[in-house]
Amino acid sequence: MKRSALNLAGLLVAAFAVFPVVWMVATSFKTTPEIFSGGPVPFPRHPTLAHYRAILSGDLIPGVSFLDFFRNSVIVAVATVVISGLIALLAATAVSRFRFRLRTTFLVLLLVVQMIPLEALVIPLFLMIQRLGLYDTLGSLVLTYVGFSLPFAVWMLRGFVAAVPVELEEAAAIDGASRLQIYRRILFPLVAPGLVATSIFSFIVAWNELIFALTFLNDQSRYTLPVAMTFFFGRDDTAWGPVMAASTLLTLPVLVFFLIVQRRMVGGLSAGALKG
Repeated sequence: MKRSALNLAGLLVAAFAVFPVVWMVATSFKTTPEIFSGGPVPFPRHPTLAHYRAILSGDLIPGVSFLDFFRNSVIVAVATVVISGLIALLAATAVSRFRFRLRTTFLVLLLVVQMIPLEALVIPLFLMIQRLGLYDTLGSLVLTYVGFSLPFAVWMLRGFVAAVPVELEEAAAIDGASRLQIYRRILFPLVAPGLVATSIFSFIVAWNELIFALTFLNDQSRYTLPVAMTFFFGRDDTAWGPVMAASTLLTLPVLVFFLIVQRRMVGGLSAGALKG
């Protein structure tokens, strides 16, 4: 009875979490009259791809294609994941393997940075981006997102690196492996699950962020997908069909990215040792 109750509770939570996504996808296939007058019907009576065609054809946003926004988001997200992952792995290794002054202070500051609300940093970061000459460039977003992703990534990877026995590295060193070989063949495979988890976090941050993208970008051709979504919201009316279609397209890359890396994420720490 206890297991059945837990399973039922899990199914209810899953249904509650999945329902908005199902409603979003279903609404993207509804006709405009059906969206406003169809009532609380979860699935479309007459499915249509008109909203997707309107988005991809560029009719709703003159002069800029939706694929351009998609490309900009991919560039920013991939660059953020690669740069933050590399820096976080090196920093986590240094914090876990070496003892130096202000080490504890550095770890505490990582947590303090996470407590600062994003709205409080918009103006200081905007002034810094202007002085660096990065205003209205995708590089400004990459730099900002890397800064926000690093504290969480370093803190999480620190636990993975600390869990790797030092004896493995010492044994490899005795066998004649260089530090680079130890890092690549011993430490990296064991820390890979944590690196995947932090990559997912960094990707989601860079893919969904709106405030800084709306502040740092001026040219429409450089807009990312979250900024492009604002075009569908007017003062007196909202194009709910295109909004749902664009939201569905915005969700797909995150889902695909998670499906690609989820096996490594749940692989466990011992997988790297067996493969090494």
